[in-house]
Amino acid sequence: MSYAALEHQQKRVAHLEHLEAIAAWDEATMMSEGGGNARGEALATLRGLIHDESVKPEMGDWIAAAEATAGELDAWQSANLREIKRVWQRATALPSSLVEATSLTESKSEQAWRRLRADNDWTSFEPFMREVFARKREVAQALSDELGLEPYDALLDGYEPGAKSAAIAGLFERLGAFLPGFIPRVVERQKSQGVVRPPGPFPIESQRKLGIELMRKLGFDFKRGRLDVSHHPFCGGVPEDVRITTRYDDADFAKAMMGVLHETGHAKYEQNLPAQWLGQLVGRARSMSVHESQSLFLEMQISRSREFATFAAPLLAEAFAESARRAPKAFDPANLYALATRVAPSLIRVDADEVTYPCHIILRFEIESALVRGTLDVRDVPDAWDERMQRLLGISTRGNFKNGCMQDVHWPSGAVGYFPTYTLGALLAAQLFETAAREVQELRPALERGELAALDAWLREKVWGQASLLETDALVRHATGRALDTAAFERHLERRYLGTG
Repeated sequence: MSYAALEHQQKRVAHLEHLEAIAAWDEATMMSEGGGNARGEALATLRGLIHDESVKPEMGDWIAAAEATAGELDAWQSANLREIKRVWQRATALPSSLVEATSLTESKSEQAWRRLRADNDWTSFEPFMREVFARKREVAQALSDELGLEPYDALLDGYEPGAKSAAIAGLFERLGAFLPGFIPRVVERQKSQGVVRPPGPFPIESQRKLGIELMRKLGFDFKRGRLDVSHHPFCGGVPEDVRITTRYDDADFAKAMMGVLHETGHAKYEQNLPAQWLGQLVGRARSMSVHESQSLFLEMQISRSREFATFAAPLLAEAFAESARRAPKAFDPANLYALATRVAPSLIRVDADEVTYPCHIILRFEIESALVRGTLDVRDVPDAWDERMQRLLGISTRGNFKNGCMQDVHWPSGAVGYFPTYTLGALLAAQLFETAAREVQELRPALERGELAALDAWLREKVWGQASLLETDALVRHATGRALDTAAFERHLERRYLGTG
């Protein structure tokens, strides 16, 4: 049976991708610097093999034959066939030589970024980024020709299937109309709200133990995952072995803690995908915006709430006992909530508050789409970045490349089209939480106790257990009853930061 052959082939691809995921995690966390070139070449070869396996000559015939007997498939098998065809169409648009060359370019670029960002050395990094975007334009054009999509949309489709930049621009335009007036109102309101900052230093080992304890209490399965350190926090590995990372600052425990909580949201999605469909495309997380909705659901909707502050306060006071002894009021739940919801325009995206964060994404969306379309040259990225930072957040980054256009790993690693999914995820997280607050009994009291069982069951039914059975728009409607929009996010911000609604 042709469909059975497709399932078998997908399992083989999944096994290769398993190895790729762990090798890439190791490159970002534990690999010695001297191993970079060899690892880059090995990953390029492995990715070439994955590509070759994904575009086997028999695939087209198998897909056509399976479609001819689609009436014999159940809903999950039909969805799997849909996803297999979608990925196959993307893969067959790209020759193996381009896949391997792109992988090698991206590995070299990412390793250069790790060295040069620390030195604020844009001049030396610019050629690497130029080469990355040259490759991405080749990839985008090949995909565009095959799929009939605008080149940037063809890249976006790899992270957010079916999404169009025009629709995203519409959502971002509405946010752009809302946030500029909202941000100064919140900043002005918070001027009269005094906060007590816990005094450091905060030992790294204490932060690590706190992160692990919170992960356990919030449902992370350590039999199928682990926590490590990297330059840039991320969630990697595979559902059976999820690898999340954070980075520590002994002067500010909140950075690592919120990073851990964010990545734990990603990890719980992976760990709760339907076990019977792992290894098949239908068993994967639906899209990056849905993935981001799960990380932001935990980090922003839950972990920055008043209820979570009540739950976490004694854990924090115990973890940082010396700090709590010196400033006990700093660990009061009301003070912790005030600290977790401070709004201030800042340079670094990953440290930004949830109110100003979309501005960081709008900036990156505008720049990367212009780079792909050829309306912006790589040499002009620092100036374009500075102009938008000043326009959106009132901050200059002129000459500050490390904390400006070199701050993220995404472009050095070739993840072009990824950035919009962060804010799409924030919109969906707000829409999901607003729905859950209506449908999950006693939700807020349970959060005060750190009890997420009922909420996790709701997410398992609405999101996690659906995997890629439904396409993204249908999944959003299934979970929330309506299409994605900005309304729930705006209501959430108004309630939390202005006390309205």
